[in-house]
Amino acid sequence: MASSEQYLAFVLDQLSSLGDISYQKMMGEYIIYYQGKIVGGIYDNRFLVKPTKSAKELMPDAPLELPYEGAKEMLMVDNIDDRVFLNELLNAMIDELPAPKKRR
Repeated sequence: MASSEQYLAFVLDQLSSLGDISYQKMMGEYIIYYQGKIVGGIYDNRFLVKPTKSAKELMPDAPLELPYEGAKEMLMVDNIDDRVFLNELLNAMIDELPAPKKRR
């Protein structure tokens, strides 16, 4: 099942105060970028983030879920309605994420 544009718009609105948020559509799903780094994505209308140390600390009970068959597990963000928490989460994660790869 592909994610809806309405869910994407909701998540982007929740993250809008962070500023440097972007996304890329990929096969009916959406990769979410913060400051040019991939933080996670929207898969089957679920907001999943990379399981960084800080994300695990901030969401110790978050389930690990597969975004799609064959992918690495990611943490599901279930309190998507809390803008303050989402800002804290992404800001905590950003330094633990790899820099974007240089394009050739």
